[in-house]
Amino acid sequence: MMTRTLSLPRALLPLLALCILGVAPHLQAQDKAAAASGELPYKVVDGYMVDSNTMEGFRAWRAAACDRCHGANQQGLVGPSLIESFKTLSKEDFVKTVTEGRLDKGMPSFKTSPIVMEHTDGLYAYLKGRSNGDITRAHVQELKQ
Repeated sequence: MMTRTLSLPRALLPLLALCILGVAPHLQAQDKAAAASGELPYKVVDGYMVDSNTMEGFRAWRAAACDRCHGANQQGLVGPSLIESFKTLSKEDFVKTVTEGRLDKGMPSFKTSPIVMEHTDGLYAYLKGRSNGDITRAHVQELKQ
């Protein structure tokens, strides 16, 4: 009798586990509920014009040079794709990762970086908007009030 084995890239295993456990659909439902109630952490118009908080998050992204590992379009390089990660990553886990880092995976801690730590909400908003597909360009502009 011959047995087949499914081979998946290691990066997909945590996502697969979340899907099997039913967590990913729950988080996607939360995002949809937040969008319906207007609770998204960002405001975006035309796919690239964003509120001032999200703009500050984009500036923190650039200042911390996050693109060196996560790619200019957040698609991933040596670090994972944030477009995919933010589909299941909670804000709490994001803040913990940015603050403490994941040294075993090459992610440094940014707790001594004022630009990052003062703008974690905006950085989360920017990356969440990119992941949700609402922010369609990596480079954004601030909405005129």
